[in-house]
Amino acid sequence: MAAVEKVEEQLASLRIAKRSAPSEEPAYLLDIDLSRPAQSENSRFVAVSCSNKSIRVYSRETLQFLREYSSHPGVLSGVRFAHACDSAVLSACSDGTVKCWDVRSATQKPVQVFSGYPSNVFISFDISCSDLIVCAGTEKVEQDTFLVFWDARGITDCASSAKEPLGVYSESHNDDITKICFHPVEPNLVVSGSTDGLVNVFDINKDNEDDALISTCNSDSSVSFIGWSGKDYKQVYCLTHDEGFCWWDTAQLDTEEPITLLRVLDVRDSLCAENQGLHYLVGGWYHEKAEKLFLVGGTSTGNIHLISCGTDGLGLVGTLCGGHSATVRSFCWDPADESLLTGGEDAQLLLWKPGAVERSLTKKASLKIASSVHKRVRVHDSSLRSRKK
Repeated sequence: MAAVEKVEEQLASLRIAKRSAPSEEPAYLLDIDLSRPAQSENSRFVAVSCSNKSIRVYSRETLQFLREYSSHPGVLSGVRFAHACDSAVLSACSDGTVKCWDVRSATQKPVQVFSGYPSNVFISFDISCSDLIVCAGTEKVEQDTFLVFWDARGITDCASSAKEPLGVYSESHNDDITKICFHPVEPNLVVSGSTDGLVNVFDINKDNEDDALISTCNSDSSVSFIGWSGKDYKQVYCLTHDEGFCWWDTAQLDTEEPITLLRVLDVRDSLCAENQGLHYLVGGWYHEKAEKLFLVGGTSTGNIHLISCGTDGLGLVGTLCGGHSATVRSFCWDPADESLLTGGEDAQLLLWKPGAVERSLTKKASLKIASSVHKRVRVHDSSLRSRKK
């Protein structure tokens, strides 16, 4: 059996292995990241960005809740662990900072604060694979949107010293910068996506923004997710807020070949998914073993569709049912044991493993959580929600 077929079979066989216990304050789970330990160990921590403006940290092994960080009144957007230090977790804040906490410490105080400029409202960020640079993207304020960069060295060494920016890029986007994603292995490369429809690839080793901008790809829609793919991660892809998909090969920039690998205006129309169809896309990941790009989508009732990408189109690999009872908002693929973490508007954090058998919370109890969260949590970004229906 080919590697791709074997991986697709494993993905289709994912079943619930664990659920997190119900939280006292239910919230939508909007972003998930796993700590990256030394190769010999398993990941120890899961961090989740929640709609109640907080970051929650769980044990990777048991999904037991460990601690919660907030930055009231600021809203926290996104969550990332540092690569070399698996206890350092970061989030961007609407107060114009990126904050870093040490999850081994019980204190609410960040160990590091990266301060932006006075008008900055950060809604996206990432940290380079070398942990040397943090980059955050702003909402549009008046006519300005910025990519702001900081030196992230010694990220957990300095107790709460505020770091000033190294510099900014201000010319390449003209609307909210919704996503930032550093290259998985080349620390100088970063891609940004915006509601202006542009997906920009930068080489930050260059002296100025003009020289740094390697490529600009236009999705013709508002960008909701971006990532790198391909054998040497020379491809870039994006999802849009109206459920479109664009995939480009930046290796073809200096050739006569077209750089667009695939463009799907509305994945909901092109993919005939069983189980009530496909209502929305969540994100994607590149599976190194299969050398294939996969997307995650779903239904408003909580079914999860796993979708394979090829230059000839998209295909449904499998549907994960019986886990979530509402829209799935976040996921994280763990290549170490080929498992999937998912978070949703039902306030549940689920761990899926190939062929797993669940030995925890009953289905009845989980449905109670879902109904209570819908009563207590306001709809996150109603304009996008209405477009997703």
